[in-house]
Amino acid sequence: MDKSILYQYIDACELIKDTEREIERIRNRRQEVVTDKVKGSSYDFPFGQVSYIICGIPYDAQDQQALERQEQILEERKAAAEAIKLQVEEWLSAVPPRMQRIIRYKVFEGMTWAQVAVRMGRKNTENGLKKEFERFMRAA
Repeated sequence: MDKSILYQYIDACELIKDTEREIERIRNRRQEVVTDKVKGSSYDFPFGQVSYIICGIPYDAQDQQALERQEQILEERKAAAEAIKLQVEEWLSAVPPRMQRIIRYKVFEGMTWAQVAVRMGRKNTENGLKKEFERFMRAA
């Protein structure tokens, strides 16, 4: 596996979250109803002033098609990001448990090497873990 895809995992996870929020915003917009109050005269004599409430959607059929296309594009983007995430998770499950922990702490959680050493415990040093990680990634 290429090392770069490992670092894409974090971006893929964030992209999934961002895309889900954007899809939700589009779906909410399609369900949006705009209400306004206008004044006019009544149809019958004495033709007094009457208030009317008007309800409708804030877009036309072309906008509807554009929203549907935009949602489809976002769904495709989300699927691609999920594929990257799944690929990394499959690869990670084949890695030895110790290296899984190092990768999770350093790459996924963004810890410093000193923080990883503390989290790993058992007299691990930041330089030792860093070298172990570098050797593993060169070999992988």
